[in-house]
Amino acid sequence: MSSDVQVQNLLDTEKMSLWRRVTKIQAAQIVLVLIAICVIFSVMAPDAFPTVFNLRSIIVNTSIFAVLGVGATLVIITAGIDLSIGSVLVFSSVVAAKVMGSLGATGWGTALVGVVVAILCGAAWGFINGFLIAKAKVPAFIVTLGTLGMALGLAQVLTGGIDLTDVPGEFVDAVGFGNVFWEVPTLTVIAAVVVILGSILLHRTRFGLYTFAVGSNPEACRRVGIKVDRQLIWVYVISGACAGFAGVLSLAFYQQTTIGGQSMTALTVVAGVVIGGTSLFGGVGSIFGTVIGLLIPVVLESGFIIIGVESYWQGVVVGIFLIGAVYLDGLRRNRLPGRSGRKPRHRQSGDGKVGNTEKDV
Repeated sequence: MSSDVQVQNLLDTEKMSLWRRVTKIQAAQIVLVLIAICVIFSVMAPDAFPTVFNLRSIIVNTSIFAVLGVGATLVIITAGIDLSIGSVLVFSSVVAAKVMGSLGATGWGTALVGVVVAILCGAAWGFINGFLIAKAKVPAFIVTLGTLGMALGLAQVLTGGIDLTDVPGEFVDAVGFGNVFWEVPTLTVIAAVVVILGSILLHRTRFGLYTFAVGSNPEACRRVGIKVDRQLIWVYVISGACAGFAGVLSLAFYQQTTIGGQSMTALTVVAGVVIGGTSLFGGVGSIFGTVIGLLIPVVLESGFIIIGVESYWQGVVVGIFLIGAVYLDGLRRNRLPGRSGRKPRHRQSGDGKVGNTEKDV
């Protein structure tokens, strides 16, 4: 099968209903795992785990990760990686705090300026990542590892390593601690909107189709006229913008920047994305799966604290899930046509082998 036909088949496959895609991916199995974890903790701590207060804490703690996960999912679907999102979050929040502080740190107008500044800062870092990866052909791991250190270092230079608290009180009260209604946090509703928009972008637009195609076979995409470099740059810009927006949400939630508190954020998000069924090899993934994958470490942490188990075990369990997810993804890839791992069969002619009967796929 030619490369052009492969890409066309991928584009046609992506036009199937969202529900059919969801049920075909690893995330559908992860939902069952998440439900099982919740049932176990509910049985072990019936008076503490299945409560409105604990549920609210879980979804709030997942919200910022979910915003980061939208961008990270797009990146990983292209077979890339973005290790800089935690540092970009910090840098964006620092610049936003400084701008809001210079405007008096009061009022919704100041807060909106801070939001715009944070998103632009994140998008700028994303553009740097995307340009170096797409145009300079530097591996994504190296580029984003470098910008991880650069963004965090510049944030420390700007602040002297001291967290800033220049956040409008109205923004903190409404977004960081407010509810839309009853016990539904504003922060979670905002994150849900970002997740829905990300899902529409990925599964209902040409941009999303091209993202899957680039992750599946970039060379074939070039042959059919898809501008791969531009697509990659935009994917990383979106990832950076999501990190910038997460930075200003973090400001509202913590009421200050978190310069020293985001060292494991990128790894947590990448782990959640992969556990949710997005393939590190590219071409496969969903925002829905990412949200489910990110819920698992948060639920584990909450459950361990409630039943009295040291939270350090969370890292052990999440590591097991991560390795298992990559292993299952490898099995899935080996079942694909042409990736079975079997050696090509040869026709026999006397004592010699003639030709190769395996079709080119």
